[in-house]
Amino acid sequence: MASVCGGCLALMDAGVKITKPVAGVAMGLITDAERPNDRYAILTDILGDEDHLGDMDFKVTGTKDGITATQMDIKVDGLSYDVLEKALEQARRGRIHIMGEMMKTISKPREDYKPFVPRIEQIRVAAEFIGAIIGKGGETIQKIQKETGTVITITEEPLPGGGTEGVVDVASNDKEAMQKALDWIKGICAVPEVGQVYHGKVVSILEFGAFIEILPGKEGLLHVSEIAWEKTENVEDVLSVGQEVDVKLLEIDAKTGKMRLSMRALTEKPEGYVEPERRPRPGGDRKPGEGRRPGGDRRPGGDRRPGGDREDRRGGRGERGRGGERKAEGEERRGEGSKRRFGQKADAAPAPQIDDFREPVEEIF
Repeated sequence: MASVCGGCLALMDAGVKITKPVAGVAMGLITDAERPNDRYAILTDILGDEDHLGDMDFKVTGTKDGITATQMDIKVDGLSYDVLEKALEQARRGRIHIMGEMMKTISKPREDYKPFVPRIEQIRVAAEFIGAIIGKGGETIQKIQKETGTVITITEEPLPGGGTEGVVDVASNDKEAMQKALDWIKGICAVPEVGQVYHGKVVSILEFGAFIEILPGKEGLLHVSEIAWEKTENVEDVLSVGQEVDVKLLEIDAKTGKMRLSMRALTEKPEGYVEPERRPRPGGDRKPGEGRRPGGDRRPGGDRRPGGDREDRRGGRGERGRGGERKAEGEERRGEGSKRRFGQKADAAPAPQIDDFREPVEEIF
């Protein structure tokens, strides 16, 4: 019965929500062998010897309102109703006395489990987020388990109206670790809302601002103009990588999903503050591609002409023999080539002649 009383105290101390405290007591009986119902003694809270040498071992457990369980061994032929009634009443008084001593230590379960109590919590998520929680090749869920020391299982269950949902079980013997894992998973499934304030971490800094991770795997841009009401010359003078800041989500781009954040929106606007005029972007209102020739300055065929450098080199040698004839032919072909346009069939170009690759005999010798 000591295990019943001690177990009840341990459950309440651990934070287990039992309905009512329970205490127990062991009753014994010594009778006259010849007149067992006339001469007897009922014992309360018996020891081992009284159990071994006595005629009854009667265990009773219960709350202040009634009995929850009994167990009895007897070594006599039977007990009268009067003996059993007295034994139960004596057990009730003993149980209430023990209960009073227990309540001096702890009278009700603790509000929360102790930090080291093994626990498991279950949350349900939309089926579309199951893949995000698991990650590519299980990378995300393994990272959560490794960093928090928790055990996570995910199952997909059908919904009554059709479709499915994810059931995520998180088990741990560390309260803080379990809460960290739960927050991590909820952050993955969370959808950022415009106007909400988030506690995020600076993940990178650029000249024009910083990127803040407001939810696991969800980053937004904090532009340099949204850091403070006064002008910020250098972002690194105010922020650093790893720093945690509070930001307000101003806007989510409908097409790209990019998020625009602000720190100054969380502070009061200075009296007399005037929003500075935005400088126009370089290039004015020129539309993309306006003022440019398609393909840049490159023209079809470029500056390359049939026989270009070779003909120029030969032109300096005079009009001797066949060389002069080839020069005239080259100029004629060059004139034809200048009229060619991109996309013209290749067979429209003049075929090369064998003479184009010969040197005059007199030039060789």
